[in-house]
Amino acid sequence: MEYQILNTSTCLLVLLVFIPTGLGICPSSCKCSGNDRNVDCSGRNLTVLPQGLQDNLTYLNLSFNQFVDLDHQLTRFTNLRTLDISNNWLKNVPAHLPKSLWELYATNNNIKVLQKLDTAYQWNLRVLDVSRNMVERAVLINNTLSSLKFLNLSSNKLWTVPTNMPYNIETVDLSNNFLSQILPGTLVRLHHLTSLYLHNNKFSYIPDKAFDQLSQLQVITLYNNPWSCSDNQNIPYVLQWVQDTAARVLGVPCAEQPWVSTVPALDSSPMIKGTKAGDRDASAAAPEPTKVTKTHKQFKAKAVPPLATQSQPALSPGTEQPQPHSLAGPQEAAATRTILIQGSTEGNASLAPATGSSTTPMTLSITSGMPTNYSKMPQSTSGTLRKEEATPSAPDTGVPSRASRWHTGLLCLALLHALALAVD
Repeated sequence: MEYQILNTSTCLLVLLVFIPTGLGICPSSCKCSGNDRNVDCSGRNLTVLPQGLQDNLTYLNLSFNQFVDLDHQLTRFTNLRTLDISNNWLKNVPAHLPKSLWELYATNNNIKVLQKLDTAYQWNLRVLDVSRNMVERAVLINNTLSSLKFLNLSSNKLWTVPTNMPYNIETVDLSNNFLSQILPGTLVRLHHLTSLYLHNNKFSYIPDKAFDQLSQLQVITLYNNPWSCSDNQNIPYVLQWVQDTAARVLGVPCAEQPWVSTVPALDSSPMIKGTKAGDRDASAAAPEPTKVTKTHKQFKAKAVPPLATQSQPALSPGTEQPQPHSLAGPQEAAATRTILIQGSTEGNASLAPATGSSTTPMTLSITSGMPTNYSKMPQSTSGTLRKEEATPSAPDTGVPSRASRWHTGLLCLALLHALALAVD
């Protein structure tokens, strides 16, 4: 009998030692799912990382907190795929982020410069959203961001279109800035670019040949720019390019000028170019593009009041949040329009709603304006590139996780057996 008790106690102790420590306890200030590898700590007024975070996290939401500095604090999460640090007080993108990242959201912080080392050697990064900050300069290293597909730098303070953008980039949002120039060669190698948002900037003209190499472009926005329609030397290039391109153009420059009708091969009223005559009225009312999304297996948290730029889950904070940075620009009621992008790239048919033909799993959700409770925030865009899988629901895990209960139960059994041996 004593031998059996001793053998059982030994087995229990072995189990305690070899049960993976990765099945740890969910931090009390967060909500967890997926064996505690998907962690949502949003809206908790945190200033430091909560204790108990596992090293093998795949999803971490730290948005709507009070973080000022996260440098060197996230390096240990070597399996992290999605990181949301939006709506904090960060002055820079955290240094030494794990190289495993697929998606990085850093919207609505106090970031002024995007340094080259902030994103250098992020080989796996697919989505980079640094919108609604105060970025005046963005330095990228194109050959170290080989997987990047979506770049959002909207609602910042950029004056020049960033150079050295990754060659495989597909969507670039530079709207709501102070852009007035495109340096030679900036867009030359972006042969995979399909969506370019340049609305609400300071362009007076587009330099010659700036758009000539954008062979895959499907959508471009040019409205709300102070075009120099009387500049006969510089403005003709963009006007002619608009007529020649197969891309859909939202906001044709100088479209309302009476002299445009006298220019050869120039449509006199193409506010939205690239749509059939029957679709033009509906297209003219289309709000500005804001999101490119794909479904993703991601932790699902409580709903937050909708931000125009937020496509990742976040908890609505219960206390005072960082004040948004206000940029000039008219605000309108939020509206959404969806366009399925087909696999074919023939003219504007690629943007027509799918009927029977096959389509690529890409949805362009066009949203304009702001919810009333965020009326001071500038219009912006954001996107997510995600796996097409079901989203796991997040259990309310304010209590210790299943792994911790196993540990506690086994420890109690081991102590009871040890006590029985001592009594015998």
